[in-house]
This record gives sequence, C-alpha cells and structure tokens, in this order.
Amino acid sequence: MFRELNKPFYLKETASQTAGPYVHIGLAPKQAGFDIFENNFGNVLVTPETKGERIRLEGRVFDGSGALIRDVLLEIWQANAAGRYNHPADKQEDKPIDPSFRGWGRGTSDFQTGVYSFDTVKPGAVVGRHGKLMAPHINVWIVARGINIGLHTRVYFSDEQEANAKDPILNGIEWVERRKTLIAERTEKDGQVVYQFDVHIQGPDETVFFDV
Repeated sequence: MFRELNKPFYLKETASQTAGPYVHIGLAPKQAGFDIFENNFGNVLVTPETKGERIRLEGRVFDGSGALIRDVLLEIWQANAAGRYNHPADKQEDKPIDPSFRGWGRGTSDFQTGVYSFDTVKPGAVVGRHGKLMAPHINVWIVARGINIGLHTRVYFSDEQEANAKDPILNGIEWVERRKTLIAERTEKDGQVVYQFDVHIQGPDETVFFDV
C-alpha cells in the first residue's frame, strides 16, 4: 500500500529488546565457558611496564529492588597515569602516551558473588572541553538483562576531594547529594589499593548516569 501525497505516514514502534542472557557469549565468551577467541578482552589493563599507581576497581551492581545483578557486563575507558588517553582525539601533546597501557577494559561480574573488578592504574587529571581540568576519573559502560540501552557513568576517587570539588561534570549535577554516587571509596586489601564502587540502577541510591 502506498501513502497518499501530503498525508502523514506513521510507522509502528519496533519491539524493544534487552541485552539478553547471551550477552556474555558475544562479548565475554570465556566468562560463559566458551574459549573461542584467540585474544579475549579482559579486565586487566596493566602490564609490568605500565606507569602509575596500581589500583583495583571493584564493586557490585544492584537493580531497582536492591537485588544483586550477577551477570552484568562492564566496560571502562580511562586516561593513563599522566592524564592522557591512548587515542588520536586526545590532543594533550604536553602529556606522554604510555604504549604499555591501552586504557580500555571489559569485565563481568562473578556469577556467584556478583562482584566485578578491573586491575588498572589511577588515571591523571584530563583537560576537557573549553580547557577545563577534570578530576581523575574512569568512564564506565554497563549492560545487562533488563537494560535496553547501555548505561554510562563515571567513577571519581574519594582521595581527590580538591580536584573533585572543581570538576565541571560533578558540579553540573544539580542534585548535590547525588554526586556521591560517583565517588569510589579508597580501601586496601592484602596490600593492594582497592577503590570500591557499587552501582544502583534505580531506587533511592540510584547512580548518576549520563546521556551520551
């Protein structure tokens, strides 16, 4: 059937679909028990040659009812210890690129405990838009069953209070009390620096997410 000229033509909305239970098979097959890739994308971003303070980012993800999500997949993207991304779009030529640090990682939560983790380095401050300095942070993307569109958020560090207070993104969050949902608490476990960052998809402690 052809539509008549000068008359509106409407399309029905396509049914939505979540990431489904098979997201691990496609993006993190080894976690799902399928060793099919020669090089698996993993949650370890560092090598022995990587410069900077070694840290572990770990936490859990909760749904709107407060239940633990045990099959969530996360990706992180960050600057190196000097505050520069390993990407051509980063024009901070006064900062060195660390060839031993990719700055990107993919990980999943443990199916039993629900805990995710990334072994990386603490990033340096990055110059953002309009030349404004951003506090050290890690960008996070989250996908799981029940989430139609991947969620974007950021991790800031509890021991960077002065830098956090000046960060343009944190200051752009209108509800001041919600800024704390982006702050990872620094702890130490077995001699290793660990930043604890739990994510709440919905509810009274809902994490701040960004529309990017």
